[in-house]
Amino acid sequence: MKIKEKPARNKQADSLPLVRHAINGIEELKGNEIACLNLKKISNSPCDYFVICEGNSRTHVQAIAGSVEEYIKKETGTRPWHIEGLQNAEWVLMDYVDVVVHIFQPHIRQHFGLEDMWADAEIKDPKAATTEVAKKKKVTAKARTKKTTKSKIGAKKKAVKKVKKKNK
Repeated sequence: MKIKEKPARNKQADSLPLVRHAINGIEELKGNEIACLNLKKISNSPCDYFVICEGNSRTHVQAIAGSVEEYIKKETGTRPWHIEGLQNAEWVLMDYVDVVVHIFQPHIRQHFGLEDMWADAEIKDPKAATTEVAKKKKVTAKARTKKTTKSKIGAKKKAVKKVKKKNK
């Protein structure tokens, strides 16, 4: 019996939209101090990205977690693999496998210092993380437009040559 191999998936294509939608969910409810850590270049990292933010109170942290879950589900249809800490809501961890979202109350974030613990990770500006996907889409759209334009120009040149030949 032959086992079919699954095609390798493009992790960057999978994880960047999740990061973007998580940040949108955080911003929707005014989450503070948003940071995005790129862990891809670190060996044995638990995921590709950490998205970290703060909420001012227990209720705020729970609301941000709900917003993140809602945004990601609505935009990608993906549900978190695991959510931890919703009852205490001092530190909520939302595990989307390639992306892990951490929502802290300020004193807990300071105490655990995730950014310091993963100091060798590339810290990305959250706005850059959300626009990175959009830029890639624009580049491919421009490439398609150039190809289309070139083919249209080529077709017009051929048509002009045919007309010139007929007129001779």
